[in-house]
Amino acid sequence: MPTDTTPPRARALLNALGPGLIMAGAAIGVSHLVQSTRAGAEYGYAAAVLIVAACLFKYPFLEYGPRYAAATGESLLDGYRRLGRWATALFAVVTAGTMFIVLASVTAVTAGLMGWLVGITPDLALWSGVVLGLCILILLVGRYQVLDRAMKGIMAVLAVSTAAAAVAALVGPPPEATGPTAGPGALLTTSGIAFSLALMGWMPVPIDVAAWHSFWTLERAKEVQTSPELRDVQSDFAIGYGLSLLMALAFLVLGAGVMYGTGMQFATQAVPFATQVVDLYSSTLGVGIGTLVGVAALTTMLSTTLAVTDAYTRLVAWYMAFWGGTIGNGASDIATTTATEAVAGDDAPTSQRHYWIALLVTPLGAWIILALLVQNLTTLVDVATTLAFLSAPVLGYMNYKLVCGDHTPKHARPSTGMRMLSWAGLVFLIGFCVAYVVV
Repeated sequence: MPTDTTPPRARALLNALGPGLIMAGAAIGVSHLVQSTRAGAEYGYAAAVLIVAACLFKYPFLEYGPRYAAATGESLLDGYRRLGRWATALFAVVTAGTMFIVLASVTAVTAGLMGWLVGITPDLALWSGVVLGLCILILLVGRYQVLDRAMKGIMAVLAVSTAAAAVAALVGPPPEATGPTAGPGALLTTSGIAFSLALMGWMPVPIDVAAWHSFWTLERAKEVQTSPELRDVQSDFAIGYGLSLLMALAFLVLGAGVMYGTGMQFATQAVPFATQVVDLYSSTLGVGIGTLVGVAALTTMLSTTLAVTDAYTRLVAWYMAFWGGTIGNGASDIATTTATEAVAGDDAPTSQRHYWIALLVTPLGAWIILALLVQNLTTLVDVATTLAFLSAPVLGYMNYKLVCGDHTPKHARPSTGMRMLSWAGLVFLIGFCVAYVVV
């Protein structure tokens, strides 16, 4: 936290710092641990081009979330309401179609890694309940401050452990070529294109995460009791976004440096693949590095599960307020209500209790999917992925329209260069959807 001796410019940046790291925590999950590592293992360093391209063309649409919140004092969902009920309804459909499935999938990987690392054969339902219960406890008792501080600590552990493992993979002996490997040219095959689309689709995060980030930006401003400067919010976003990109490249380096060319058969499920990765590092680079990778993997998934739990809880709470007749600033207030205040008693405002209710309902829905539909989880994830892919251009355009609209102050509207990147990004997202449907 800034002190009285902190220079004003640094103090302002520190006051804004936090939401970007929470966004990074949400981003650095299965897409990084599994997809980036697999990309390096099967296609080598050439796959880095795909990661960089996805992050570049999605940048403006994700940045518009905290930009809009800082400039207007309201969340993106309040902005969508200004576009019309169709926009609010569309985002509700995307959220309803993905939230339980996405939270269930990241929880499953976290639970599997947690049970594996402590040496216990994971009972998925049991360990998932432990993970989700931990997330509920943190958000219920700790308020936004604990989420903010926990994520900063988690990101520090993640960055150090992943960087150390990546350096070890780079300086260590190359993997022994014991079998055939796909190679960079295979990216142009049908299976390679399909993998590329899956890699870029949620790299670093889907476009709807911009709305999550707008909530966290408002919550941070409420926490420090200071309206952030736009440039500080943009710096916070750039730090988190840059970290998510670097971590994606680090996991790709791990895959390319240890697994590329080995010809090994990779597990198709996330948990077996993640444990396979850690075992391989332990046998190739030593138990110490394997432990670092294990810590990085579990830390990655814990941060993702915590951030996703909070984000979907805020979205559900906002819609509860919206459908209940609380609109405008009231809807924004519910998204930034702390869970501790929500359980203050019957005299607590109705808007505050919405977060508490959503914090119980959202993880419960994910746990039910894991307990009853675990055999169909892959199919459900495919459905959620498809919905996220196909909605991306529309959500991207909605974000662009908001930050260029009359409600956004002129000084906060994107520059000419940012507008050009936005249109290039829309072309990328539309082309991405067409390719996804065709392939």
